[in-house]
Amino acid sequence: MIDAIDKAAGLSPDDALFSARRFRAEFVEGAEACRRSVLMPENDLGLNAALRLALARRIAALNNDLPLIAEYDALLADTQPDDSLQALAAGESALAEPLATLAHHSDLITRTPDRADADAIRRLEQAGLNNPQIVALSELIAFVNFQTRVTAGLRLMRSA
Repeated sequence: MIDAIDKAAGLSPDDALFSARRFRAEFVEGAEACRRSVLMPENDLGLNAALRLALARRIAALNNDLPLIAEYDALLADTQPDDSLQALAAGESALAEPLATLAHHSDLITRTPDRADADAIRRLEQAGLNNPQIVALSELIAFVNFQTRVTAGLRLMRSA
C-alpha cells in the first residue's frame, strides 16, 4: 500500500526508503489512519470534510510543501467548496467568522506555536467552537504539520 506520506514524498515500492518505512509498519498504518480520521472522520463534529481539507491545504501552503498543496487541492476540489472555503484554503485572512478565527488559529499554531496561549482557545470558543471541535481542529493542525515535516525529511533522504 502506498500511503499519503509515500505519495507526497515521491516514494514508490522499489525505493529503499519505502521499504525502510515498513520496518515499523504500525507507524505507516497509524499515520494513514490518523490522516483519514482528521480529514474525513465518520463523525465530523460539525467540521465538514471541505472545511478540514481547506485548512489542510492552507497549512501545507504555510509550510511551502508543493506536493501536499497539490494533493489537498485535488481532494478539496472533489468536495466542491464554496468561495469562502476556497479563500480559506488560498491563505486569505479577510474572511467571515468563524473562518477568520480558524484561519488565524491555524496560522498561529503552524508559524509560531510558542505564541499560542489560553486566549487562542478562548477566541475559538468565542467564534462558536465547542471543546470537541477545538480538539478536532488541534488534531488536524498537528497532523498536517507532522505530515509536512515527515515528507520533507523523506525527500531530503531521497536526495542524499
